Amino acid sequence: MSLRIVGLNAFLPGFRVVNDFVERNGHELVLVSTLPDDGRYGAHSPMVAELPDSVNVLITRKLRTVAAPVIAALRPDVIISAAFPRLIPAEILEIPKYGAINCHPAPLPAGRGPTPQRLIYEGDERVGVTVHRTAAEFDTGAILAQRVVPLPDDLNGTAIIQCWRTLFAECLDEAVPRLVAGDPGEPQDPALASEAPFFTDAERLLDLTEPSWVIRRKAAALNVTSVSAQVELDGATHLIARTDPAAAPGDAVAGTILEHHSDGWTVQTADTPLRLTHASTAECASTAES
Repeated sequence: MSLRIVGLNAFLPGFRVVNDFVERNGHELVLVSTLPDDGRYGAHSPMVAELPDSVNVLITRKLRTVAAPVIAALRPDVIISAAFPRLIPAEILEIPKYGAINCHPAPLPAGRGPTPQRLIYEGDERVGVTVHRTAAEFDTGAILAQRVVPLPDDLNGTAIIQCWRTLFAECLDEAVPRLVAGDPGEPQDPALASEAPFFTDAERLLDLTEPSWVIRRKAAALNVTSVSAQVELDGATHLIARTDPAAAPGDAVAGTILEHHSDGWTVQTADTPLRLTHASTAECASTAES
C-alpha cells in the first residue's frame, strides 16, 4: 500500500531518514514542513537549499495557523517528524489518517530532549534510536520500534549519524506498518526517563587529563550535528574534528603535547596518547552532509 507522507524536518539528516523510507517503500512524500533557520544545528543550516527540487517545502514557525491547514489540504496518511525541534500541536497531530510518529535518536525513555547524544557524552557506550507515536509532550509517546547497538569502531560524530540513519531505516520499516494496523505501541515508563538538554560551553571543552576513551566518547557526542568539541592547547582554544588513538610514547604528564602536526597534535591523556585533528571549514560542514 502506497502512503501519502508529510515530513517535519529541520535538519538535513532528519529529512534523509524520512525520504529514504519513502523511496524504499514506494510511498509519496507530499510535503516537507520545516522552520526558518535559527542556527540551532550549526554551520550547516539552512536545510532547504540542500533539498531536491522535486520536494514540496513549507517554511513556517506558525504550525497551527499556517502549517496545519496546508497539511490538511494534502490529506496525508502519516506524518513523520525527525529532528524537528518544536512541539507539534493537536491541530496537526489529528490530521493524518493513521497518525503521527517521531524519530528520536535515543533509546527512550532515556535521553528525552534536544541533545540525545548527551547519553553517549555521559557514559553510555551504545547508540540507540526510537520511533514512537507523537504525543503532546516531547518524546513521550508509545514506542513502535527501537534499536540499540554498540558504539561504532570509528568513534567520531559522523559515524554516529550514519549509525542512526541505519537504525532508523530498520525502525521505520517496523513502526509504520504497526501504525497503519492500529497498533497502540508500548507505553514509556516515566520512572526510566532521563532528560538530554543542550551542552553547556563548559561541557564542550575536553579535559585532556581524563582517560583517552572518555575523551573520544565525549568528542564524538559533541560533534554529531556540528563540530563543537574544544581543547585548550598552545595558549588558545581549538575546535577538534577528530580524535584517534596514537602510537606515540605515552609516559608524559596528562595534557602534554607530544607532537605537533600540520592539522593538529598528539597529546598525552590519563592513559594513552590521542591524535587530535583540528577542524577546517570543510570538516565543520561534513557532519550535515553525512
